[in-house]
Amino acid sequence: MLCLGIDPGIGRVGFGFVKEEDSVLSSLTFGCIDTDPGLSVQDRLNLIYDELKSYIERTVPDVLAMERLFFGQNLTTAENVWQARGVILLVAAQKRLPIVELTPSEVKMAVCGYGRASKVQVQEMVRFLLSLKSVPKPDDAADALAVAIAGLSVWRLRRLQESI
Repeated sequence: MLCLGIDPGIGRVGFGFVKEEDSVLSSLTFGCIDTDPGLSVQDRLNLIYDELKSYIERTVPDVLAMERLFFGQNLTTAENVWQARGVILLVAAQKRLPIVELTPSEVKMAVCGYGRASKVQVQEMVRFLLSLKSVPKPDDAADALAVAIAGLSVWRLRRLQESI
């Protein structure tokens, strides 16, 4: 099974493809879709749409996992991220990808076994679980890989429950 994990944003969307085969996890690819802050919001969203659609068409994941976001005070940032999430959800819907949404605590719990794990602890567990030589960079890509790992776990459980 192949999961595309997404760490959404308007300036940078982290992505990571994690494959699970015979209970072994591996990373196919990971990285970021960066958008130029000098572009209009519409052009940035269009870039996210085009690049994400291209990655999905080339890699063909079974499920998309994305972090569910909570924002406190900066409403402009929140609005832009929610718009990016909308574009990501649109691409997933067009490609008929099932979607798993996870809170940051759920991702930390799935990856580290502790919902309040630090960013460093999550990154080290991602490195360990995927047998990588070093922690993935940039942080957004490492976060996306963590979301993919958690998404695989949740998706597997959902499918098991549906079969009962």
